[in-house]
Amino acid sequence: MGLALRGVDKVVGGEINLKGIDLTFETGSRNVLLGRTLAGKTTLLRIMAGLDRPTRGRILVDGVDVTGVSVRKRGIAMVYQQFINYPSLTVYENIASPLRRSGLKKNEIDRRVRETAEILHLEALLDRMPAELSGGQQQRTAIARALVKDAQLLLLDEPLVNLDYKLREELRVELQAIFRRRSAIVVYTTTEPSEALMLGGHVVVVDQGRVLQSGPTAAVYQRPENLRVAEVFSDPPINALHSEVSGGRALMGDRIPVPLSGHLKDLPDGVYRFAFRSHHLWLSRQETDDIAVEGNVELAEINGSETFVHVQHDDSSFVVQQEGVHPFAMGSPITVYLNAKHLFAYDAEGLLIAAPPAAPSPAQRQPGDAHGAH
Repeated sequence: MGLALRGVDKVVGGEINLKGIDLTFETGSRNVLLGRTLAGKTTLLRIMAGLDRPTRGRILVDGVDVTGVSVRKRGIAMVYQQFINYPSLTVYENIASPLRRSGLKKNEIDRRVRETAEILHLEALLDRMPAELSGGQQQRTAIARALVKDAQLLLLDEPLVNLDYKLREELRVELQAIFRRRSAIVVYTTTEPSEALMLGGHVVVVDQGRVLQSGPTAAVYQRPENLRVAEVFSDPPINALHSEVSGGRALMGDRIPVPLSGHLKDLPDGVYRFAFRSHHLWLSRQETDDIAVEGNVELAEINGSETFVHVQHDDSSFVVQQEGVHPFAMGSPITVYLNAKHLFAYDAEGLLIAAPPAAPSPAQRQPGDAHGAH
């Protein structure tokens, strides 16, 4: 099965929700729609599913226009953010419900329900009611009901967002294995760059109803084509400081000298935005050619085993991401270090001019697929 969106717009009440969407999803591909809240991800999924119709444009399945075809006549399964289960049915009957509507024989329904329940570790819970389940177990049940259909198109709309951290981590790993075993097109939405990297496959970066960039997930992460993609595909958002190159010398921010070597050595004179991710800043020198940046602490956010230090440097500010707990008093002086080999260079219009040599991201767990959305 191949799914294509051609020139898709969606306008609601005079407001543009989607504009000029052109995407192709190939059979067996894993695809992540990455974007901030209200970027248009859910609207895209609903149009793919046939729950909504585009204002303009076409939806093609294997080259056949299905734009006006009802969701009931399409081979799709969808999982939502909320734990949507039938409260009066057992876990077994919840999972079996789409199969019963399809007219399968009883023994085949039983086989598929139990097989799917085993994949999602629900075997011991099949006789329970949804109210007797934890949040994670309820979402597993909803995912099982979608998977049991063996649909050609599997759509997941931030399915783990309402779970606690530990459950999210467990289900992410399990879902990767499930997706790899299926021949369906999988489209998964998230606001989290780390989740996109972990799921691998292909990514579609969406912002304000438009596709900014798409391609193999690792490649898009390593070479964001514009500064907005880099911001969306970084958590915290990528730091970007005004910079100028003149006479073979570069200054970043107000007074930070940057060596023009490696991937930066051929930058012509001009105005740039030098960008760097928060995990490429350190509280101590790592290499002899690291650049020292002095500033003052605006805020230190301790988040579990990490600390996000917000630093003010003259008229610029940026965030340092460090493992461990690092308490800092607001307003205290701080020196952080970065290396020019990690800098992205964007021109005055925000277009990528130079990127660091490709290297695996710290959050990336799985290699990307060879096929996906483009």
